[in-house]
Amino acid sequence: MRGFSKAIITGNLTRDPELRTTPNGASVCSFSVAVNRTFKDSNGEQKEDVSYIDCSAWGRLGEMINQYAKKGSGVLVSGRLDQRSWEDKNGGGKRSRVEIVVEDFNFIGAPRGDGGSSNFNAGSSSAAGTEASADIPDDIPEEEIDLSEVPF
Repeated sequence: MRGFSKAIITGNLTRDPELRTTPNGASVCSFSVAVNRTFKDSNGEQKEDVSYIDCSAWGRLGEMINQYAKKGSGVLVSGRLDQRSWEDKNGGGKRSRVEIVVEDFNFIGAPRGDGGSSNFNAGSSSAAGTEASADIPDDIPEEEIDLSEVPF
């Protein structure tokens, strides 16, 4: 039987994304997302828990995330889970890490304060290194969408 791995999270970036280039020239962007969870404890008191999820995005998708995302940005990330293992060079034994390898990325929430819009969508077609193209009619007016008018 083949396995299946898919993770979808929403949260806020904990730091600005970091873009690196591998020795073979591939771009990879690393960032972390804080995911908040609210629950009631055994005494009925409302508590909040935060998980910090590491993410990496490769190629053009990673470059776009690095360019537009900033610390605090509300995001929706989906991708596959990946576990890496290595030997700690300081004698700490074997180490491992699970992260989301990003396949799709969207800003969520209110527009960011730096003038950027929150409707950026870097889909999986960008992850493959190709730009999505569509036949856009010429008669559609180019006006900015006021996100405060969206009912959801």
